[in-house]
This record gives sequence, structure tokens and C-alpha cells, in this order.
Amino acid sequence: MSVSAAVMAGGKSRRMGRDKAWIELGDGRPIVQHVVDVACRVADDVLIVANDDRYETLGPRVVPDRYPDAGVLGGIATGVAAARHDRVLVVACDMPFLLPRVLRYLVEQAEGFDAVVPRIGGEHETLHALYTKACLPAMERALAAGQRRVISFFEDVRVRVIEADELRPFDLGLRSFTNVNTPEELAALREG
Repeated sequence: MSVSAAVMAGGKSRRMGRDKAWIELGDGRPIVQHVVDVACRVADDVLIVANDDRYETLGPRVVPDRYPDAGVLGGIATGVAAARHDRVLVVACDMPFLLPRVLRYLVEQAEGFDAVVPRIGGEHETLHALYTKACLPAMERALAAGQRRVISFFEDVRVRVIEADELRPFDLGLRSFTNVNTPEELAALREG
């Protein structure tokens, strides 16, 4: 099955105080390189949504965010629209433990749905999810109405929610959903 992957790298990293995507971890590679490498193992079309030329050094095509002031929803809409395939895995640039087997499972669950979104601890993991191009009209309506929350368009599409217990066979501790937003989270990650 052909699938695209869009890496979201348009955030401002305000809580981190520096660009979190380029933070190097134990292997000397930046977090975003790990994310791109995993995306390339699952998808045959990988793109990065970013307004920064540095991302061009990573290999995949870089697509400028069409909605730079619309938050995460704008970035997701940009990535889904620019993808070559109908099904688009969307991941954040700051997920150092991203796993191909979890992403493949999301793709496998997409039949008959417009979006496949994990829910961990009662929160939708909208930047570790799959969206189809069928979501675009609903996304664009939400954006036009000034909505910035990703879940704002969910009522208008067919969403398959995957609860934490369903994901545990692929990621027992659900570590692949870890992202790095603050210096404290980075310190904990380096200690753990």
C-alpha cells in the first residue's frame, strides 16, 4: 500500500528555548533526522512541512506551511495537501522514539476511515496519526472558521480512534509517543 509521511517542523520551540528538532541525542544525530529515517522506512513519499531552509539538508522535499499562523492544524492541512498519496502519516519532528511498527499499524487500520488517531491518557495524538485527503475539505473549513485545534474537524470525517491498550503490543510502554518540548523533558530523556 502506498503511503506518504509528513513531518511537522513548523513550531517555534518556545517552551524549549531553542529549536528542538535539531537537538542531538546520544547517537549525535538530531531528533528530526531520526524521525525522517523512520518515516522513510514506512512511506515511499516523505515530506517535511517547514519554513526553514535547513530542513532541505535532510533529504525529503520541504513544503512551506501554507497556514503559518494557524498552528498545528495548518501544518497538517499543508502536509496532507502536498502528499503524493491519499493516506498520509503525520508525525512531529521531536519524537525520538518513533517506531515503524506503530506507524504501519495505523496504516493497516485506515480502511474505511478518513483519519486514524491514537488516544493516550484521554488525549488524541494528532501528531502521530494518519489522515487521508478526504479530511482536507473539513480541515479547510475549520481553518477558515478560525479553528486551530486539530480535533475541530473530527466530527465531519470518519475517525478511527485507537486506544492505548490496542497499541501496547507494538510499543509496550508507549514510548514512541514521547516528544521533547521543554528543557526538563530533554533532561529526563537523557537521564532515562
